[in-house]
Amino acid sequence: MPMKKSPKSLAFLLAIAAACAVLPSAAMAADKLKVGMLSTLSGAGAGLGVDIRDGFALAVQQGGGKLGGLPVEIVIADDQQNPEVAKQSAERLIKRDKVDVMTGIVFSNVMLAVGPGVFAAQVPYVSANAGPSQYAGEQCNPYFFNVAWQNDNLHEAIGKTVTDKGFKKVVVLAPNYPAGKDAVAGFKRYYKGTVADEIYTKLGQLDYAAELAQARAAKPDAMYIFLPGGMGINFIKQFVGAGLSKDVTLFGPGFSADEDVIKAVGEPMLGMFNSSHWAHDLDNPVNKRFVADFVKAYGRLPSLYASQGYDAALLIGAAVRDVKGKVEDRPAMLKALKAAKFESVRGAFRFNHNQYPVQDYYLRVITKDPQGRVTNRTLGRIFEQHADAYAPLCKMK
Repeated sequence: MPMKKSPKSLAFLLAIAAACAVLPSAAMAADKLKVGMLSTLSGAGAGLGVDIRDGFALAVQQGGGKLGGLPVEIVIADDQQNPEVAKQSAERLIKRDKVDVMTGIVFSNVMLAVGPGVFAAQVPYVSANAGPSQYAGEQCNPYFFNVAWQNDNLHEAIGKTVTDKGFKKVVVLAPNYPAGKDAVAGFKRYYKGTVADEIYTKLGQLDYAAELAQARAAKPDAMYIFLPGGMGINFIKQFVGAGLSKDVTLFGPGFSADEDVIKAVGEPMLGMFNSSHWAHDLDNPVNKRFVADFVKAYGRLPSLYASQGYDAALLIGAAVRDVKGKVEDRPAMLKALKAAKFESVRGAFRFNHNQYPVQDYYLRVITKDPQGRVTNRTLGRIFEQHADAYAPLCKMK
C-alpha cells in the first residue's frame, strides 16, 4: 500500500525543498548539483522508494541544502514500479531537466530497463537499491555505481545461516523477476541442505493462499522468503495466520524483515532471522547520527532502504567535493565516485572493480528493544568483506 506522508514528514520535505532552492539555471549552471530522484513512490512498493527519498533528503538537509559544497536541486519522479514509465521519466530527467546524476530506483527490472538510456547519455547512476547481477558481471558499466549490494548477497548470507543452524529441508519463495531469480540463486549458492520446492509469485502479489498450501505440502523445517515491501507484509501475516509458524522457521533477507515490514506486521514477526549489510544498532558515529536525525525528522526508525538513500547522497557529495564542484567533468566525477572517499552508515566503504560494494553482512533477529519496540537486533557477522559472485565476469579494470 502507498505510504502516507505524515504532517511532520511533509513539513520536513517542504523544508528540504526550501533549503535546496536555487537561482534559475542560466545564472547558476556551474554552481548547483541537479539530482534526478527516480523511484517507486506509488503502489505496493511505495514504502521502499519513500524511504530512499527520505534518507537522501536527510543527508542534503544535514549539509544545509548542499552536497560536496554545491547547492542541490532534487528533481523527483515516480516510476510507478513500471519499466516503461521509468524509461520515459528517465529520458525527461536527462533531456529536459539535464540532471548531473541519477539515483533512487528500487526494483531491478526497472533498473535494467532504464540503464541503457542513462549510460548512453553518460549520466552517472548511483544505485541506492537495485543491484542486478547483469550490471555486476558482463554488463558492468563505468556509469553505474551500486552503494547498496548485489542482489544475491543478502540471500547468500542467509543461505549460510540456515545451513549453519542445521535446517535440512527448505522451501524458497520469491517474485518472478530478475531480483527474485538472483535471490534464489544466492540462497542456493550457500545453502547445503535440500530445497524441497521453489515457488515463484507475481511481482506485487498480495494473496498467498495457494503458495502456503504448496509450502505446507512440502513439509519443510524452514522457509526462506524474498518478498519486499507490501508483499512481505501480507505474506508474513498469512503465514502466521495459517499456523505454519508453529512448525516452520521463517528466514528472509533484510528486505523482508525490515522496519517497514515490522511496523505493519508487529509481534507476529518476533523471532524471525534475517540478513543485512546494515542495522540501526551498528556502532559507528555516522550511523548513530543518521538514525537519531532520521527518527527526529520522520518519527520512525529508518529501514535499510533509508540507509542506502543516505549513503547514496554521501557518496555523491564526496565526489562533488573531490572534483571541487566541477560536476560537468564526467571523467573526473566517475573517478571520484569510484574512489568512494566517504564514511558510510556501515563504517568504511569500498567498491570492487565492478563498482559494487565489498562489505560485511550481519545476522539480525526481530525482538523487543528496551523501549518495548518490535525491531531488529544485530547478532553478529555472517560474512566479512564479502564480494559478489559476478565480479569476475566484469571486464572493467
